[in-house]
Amino acid sequence: MSGGTSGKQDEKPHYAGHRERLRERFLTAPDALPDYELLELILFRAIPRRDVKPLAKDLIARFGGFSEVLSAEPDRLREVNGVKDAIVTELRIAREAGLRLSRATVIEKERLAYCSASMAHNPIEQFRILFLDRKNVLIVDEVQQKGTVDHTPVYPREVVKRALELNASALILVHNHPSGDPTPSGADIEMTRRIAETAKPLGIELHDHLVIGKGRHASFRSLGLI
Repeated sequence: MSGGTSGKQDEKPHYAGHRERLRERFLTAPDALPDYELLELILFRAIPRRDVKPLAKDLIARFGGFSEVLSAEPDRLREVNGVKDAIVTELRIAREAGLRLSRATVIEKERLAYCSASMAHNPIEQFRILFLDRKNVLIVDEVQQKGTVDHTPVYPREVVKRALELNASALILVHNHPSGDPTPSGADIEMTRRIAETAKPLGIELHDHLVIGKGRHASFRSLGLI
């Protein structure tokens, strides 16, 4: 008799397997999860020992969707049966993370659009640097050098010296290719490597190097060159 009781005690609750499977599905294909399952993943942290699917579905039904749940005021969230402070906190964390990512994406798109508009049709090469503070807020955007139709001299020590003068914590390098082809050259790659190596020991991070062409651009980070 005691052996049978022990066996039941060792069994995992039914939701444990569901949680493991849901996490695996999320890692494999996050876009395929419906709203309530994505919400379940957030609720797992706040409610470690309970089936949260019914609560996730209740929240979606009450507010109308995943983003609406995250945007709901804490007092309204607490009106839903089962919602405690721990859940409200996790939902607010997820909302703030989404907002910060959205702001960063918009800022990067604006910078790219600005640089493209300024440089895409320039008949000579131009090298500019966006100096950023610790929160990645733009301190100043400066044109460092103007060159010829296919070359701009850039000196890593001068770049880093200017960053220190501005108390910048990060850099985004930008230059144009008048030919219209944004493919980084060997010289571009070597120069970028030297700037990164000079800046890093001083606590200055190189976020990216953008090469602007005509209607196209190349990102060193996206290409795996940084």
